[in-house]
Amino acid sequence: MKTIKGPAIFLAQFADDVAPFNSLKSICEWMSNVGYKGVQIPSWDSRMIDLQKAAESKTYADEIKGIVNDAGLEITELSTHLQGQLVAVHPAYNELFDGFAPSNLAGNLKGKAEWASQQLKFAAKASANLGLTAHATFSGALMWHTVYPWPQRPAGLVDTGFTELAKRWKPILDEFDNHGVDVCYELHPGEDLHDGITFEMFLEKVDNHKRANILYDPSHFVLQCLDYLQFIDFYHERIKMFHVKDAEFNPTGKQGVYGGFQGWVDRAGRFRSLGDGQVDFSGIFSKLSQYDFDGWAVLEWECAIKHPEQGAIEGAQFISDHLIRVTEKAFDDFAGRGADEEFNKKILGI
Repeated sequence: MKTIKGPAIFLAQFADDVAPFNSLKSICEWMSNVGYKGVQIPSWDSRMIDLQKAAESKTYADEIKGIVNDAGLEITELSTHLQGQLVAVHPAYNELFDGFAPSNLAGNLKGKAEWASQQLKFAAKASANLGLTAHATFSGALMWHTVYPWPQRPAGLVDTGFTELAKRWKPILDEFDNHGVDVCYELHPGEDLHDGITFEMFLEKVDNHKRANILYDPSHFVLQCLDYLQFIDFYHERIKMFHVKDAEFNPTGKQGVYGGFQGWVDRAGRFRSLGDGQVDFSGIFSKLSQYDFDGWAVLEWECAIKHPEQGAIEGAQFISDHLIRVTEKAFDDFAGRGADEEFNKKILGI
């Protein structure tokens, strides 16, 4: 068995225009001081990194890595959640996603998709330049508006949708393969890849591409009422990344999974700071350790109630407390007799 690395933290929710969260250097120093050992970097945030430059210049990539290392941290992965979303967008959501791309592409659905695909390819090379082996992203969505359909979906729509999604992602997956980096899709409501079944359908369409893998985040499964522990049993071979994020689901006589159009504070299902929700992290860390997951345990902080700085400080200790130093010994070794073939035959009566 292998030991999970951590604690680490995703910087996306903390990057700000206010010090110390307004530069990679100062945010890393702050995170190191509160107990983190790694950071996951949002590649769309120019305060943290210039993605294209990191892809095209090994010198610049080394400089970024040096800034992080000087703070006593490691880079765990890069993230292209926003760019990945734009690889596949249904026209109904076109304007809603304009903020995820350069302003000159506003309203240009095809242009945003092409830009996003290039961004992912930059991320493959940048990851390699940084010495990383896994990358975080979203799949995007062409079919989400049909997830709970009325009227019913036309025959063949889902197959056509996954065929198109695979067509857009296959060249990207191939580029990541060229650089020895896994693409880890965060399975998330709002994405066409949001649970195990949808991931399987996509995997079939990309010919079981070895670079198509999973960013495991139990919070999204709590909100779907999915068995997030058994999920690990099913998909552990494809789980290459881990977001440590808490959540709770408290349905009432007035609302359930869909949340009744309420804000986060008033939803039946909502994200919480670590330890404040319902996720069985002891079970998760045990299962991941059982299956030899040796990646990073990365806090993704999202909570409608607690301040992010408190969440980050408490989260570092929470993850540290759940890391399992895996054993190299069997607990009953003291009672063993060692190997003796003749004695074993005698016990068996042969």
